[in-house]
Amino acid sequence: MLFELIGIPPQALFGQLLLGLINGAFYAMMSLGLAVIFGLLNVINFTHGAQYMMGAFAAWMLLEWAGVPYWGALILAPLIVGATGVVMEKLLLKRLYHLDHLYGLLLTFGLALMIEGFFRKQFGSSGLPYANPLPGGTRLDFMFLPNYRAWIVIASLVICFGTWYMIERTKLGSYLRAATERPDLVQAFGINVPRMITLTYGFGVGLAALAGVLAAPAYNVSPLMGSNLIIIVFAVVVIGGMGSILGAIITGFALGIIEGLTKVFYPEASNTVIFIVMAIVLMVKPAGLFGTPK
Repeated sequence: MLFELIGIPPQALFGQLLLGLINGAFYAMMSLGLAVIFGLLNVINFTHGAQYMMGAFAAWMLLEWAGVPYWGALILAPLIVGATGVVMEKLLLKRLYHLDHLYGLLLTFGLALMIEGFFRKQFGSSGLPYANPLPGGTRLDFMFLPNYRAWIVIASLVICFGTWYMIERTKLGSYLRAATERPDLVQAFGINVPRMITLTYGFGVGLAALAGVLAAPAYNVSPLMGSNLIIIVFAVVVIGGMGSILGAIITGFALGIIEGLTKVFYPEASNTVIFIVMAIVLMVKPAGLFGTPK
């Protein structure tokens, strides 16, 4: 009866809701990595989109050149891309921690352009296919649920809330948070703070790469996939609150669903609805929904 009143078939409504949830899963994972890096290192990491793309390409290369299947790439690709992040932090970013945020933003923006340009020159811009590791699906009363899309949602929820629990509820997380506030005090306990900061950046980069591996079978593996996503992800982080881990997760999933519903009821606004929400939130609460005013 409800669907007759609104004039939308249930298959179309729930199909768009699923697509919104898939997009929200990637928004949440990407913004989570950004929130970890900014919240703990105070760096605005504009290379995050490029590192997401590198994760997808690492999975593709592992499959095509080394015969490593998807399930192996889920582990290896984030480790490989995370290691490049560790090198980048050691060589470049560590020199900027005591400077204004703008310097880190400009550096990472330049690096993102260089990385994207390199991959575009090597592989072109059209995109490369990646085989679906979980073909088929389940036919429900109101829609068809592909297996791989269900896996994306489940995996992203586990990864996001597992990361939140590690940072907010464990001893390691308390050390990480303390190292950003009082590094001298944490160092007095015998903890190598510079190494912890480097590994934290590598972890944030690994999260972006892991999202890229999850995205590879769902979308074409393309050098442009990161740049197409990073602006939306920054909007998600701003809405949730810069540096807020929980805010990044909840806001990412919620905005994906809102975007999906907008495609059903008012498709013309689907590309701008997230930025409209951002403008409204900033007018009402400039620190973001879960952010803390400083």
